[in-house]
Amino acid sequence: MFHRSPIPSTAEQRSKARRILEDRLCALARAHQVPGAQLAVYSGGSTLAVETGVLDCDTGEPVTTDTAVPIGSITKSYTATVVTLLVADGDVELDDQLSDHVPELRRAGPPCTVRQVLSHTAGLPSGPDSDQVAALTASRYLLDHCTDRTLVMPPGTDFSYSNAGYVAAGRLIETVTGMSWQEAMRSILLDPLGTPASFIGAPGHRPAARGHSANKATGRTRPVRQNLAPAEAAAGGLMTSALDLMALARVHIGDGVPRLLPPQLAEEIRRPVPGADPGVLADGWGLGFALFRHEDALWFGHDGNAQGTSCHLRADPRTGVVVAFTSNAGSGTEMWHELAGTLEEITGIGLPGTPSRPEAATPMASTAQCTGVYLNGDIEYQVTMNDSGTLALSVDGDSPAPLVCHDDLTCDLVDPSSGRRIPGGRFVRDPRTGAVDRIQLSGRMARKSALV
Repeated sequence: MFHRSPIPSTAEQRSKARRILEDRLCALARAHQVPGAQLAVYSGGSTLAVETGVLDCDTGEPVTTDTAVPIGSITKSYTATVVTLLVADGDVELDDQLSDHVPELRRAGPPCTVRQVLSHTAGLPSGPDSDQVAALTASRYLLDHCTDRTLVMPPGTDFSYSNAGYVAAGRLIETVTGMSWQEAMRSILLDPLGTPASFIGAPGHRPAARGHSANKATGRTRPVRQNLAPAEAAAGGLMTSALDLMALARVHIGDGVPRLLPPQLAEEIRRPVPGADPGVLADGWGLGFALFRHEDALWFGHDGNAQGTSCHLRADPRTGVVVAFTSNAGSGTEMWHELAGTLEEITGIGLPGTPSRPEAATPMASTAQCTGVYLNGDIEYQVTMNDSGTLALSVDGDSPAPLVCHDDLTCDLVDPSSGRRIPGGRFVRDPRTGAVDRIQLSGRMARKSALV
């Protein structure tokens, strides 16, 4: 049963709240060098939607409620929803082997299920850089980068965020429906939601925002190019507005398009998957959605970053509250975190924060067991220790950054310029031997290489 809406009920009160929220959004956008942003808040049948700025700093065209923004990985929530609708139709079972529906994986594909792919527990690597696979079809991508030889852990044993897994989920949609991923996305989900279809590389017939890079040292903001490979569309190719994101979440809380998503499947999607520990990304993971604990509630949502954009979605199925935010700058992530306090002040809606480490965690005295080379597909993480016992992390040969490891094997990256600790991830022990054999950074697991 949904609680009473914290959004003001009278037209005068709503207008006042909207003006205040719009002013705050505009001020935060200026402070964080975000050219344009949208915010949509839904509760108890009422919606507050505000926007600010421009969709392209070169043209100065204003952001509107209809502006489509590249939403990056929130696309995965849409892809997972389409797969779930195929489950509702009886075309797919969540515990089917992935290779039952993806022919490219039948010979050497990973022994994982559809459920494991949607929850990032299939053991698949993150996937290569988009520039490396720009010319590949989804079929060729899967043959090269989604095999049992590339697994970073046995399927179903832990969490490793994977774009490759969602390339496979998109291919599943294609083989089951006989349509391209874009066609299936449009006809099965976007059209019923009333969301105009817009995709990176084929924006459609609505205003589309460009991503931007903000340089705080110089105060300059410049447009950047989207480089998502066509094969990766199911993992990050959608462009939507904040109101569109809100419409997706409303379907999942049972307050949106009637009869589109069966309630029992909506609950299944939001149920924490056993063994899925996403580390710093969230408190748990369902099927296509991250899960966030806030007070006595478990919210769901997703974060998405395309080239120069930052977008966020949070929803509380208990109260029916939905908050959606889009921005066309990478610095929009910081704006989103600051916006949470502003939103609570104006509407009384408190948003879940990022997972925090228990205060009891203390630095580890002996850290040599954590050193080594760790691999996630083509990504190489090297952990070294100097003579004083200080750890450092290097990614693909970049300059090493200090790393602090704790007794619970969680670890912090240290910003060399400020000394500020940034929660980075955790080391993982082999359950049979007790030896540290994996590291999880930003939700992505990497396995220690025997060739050091």
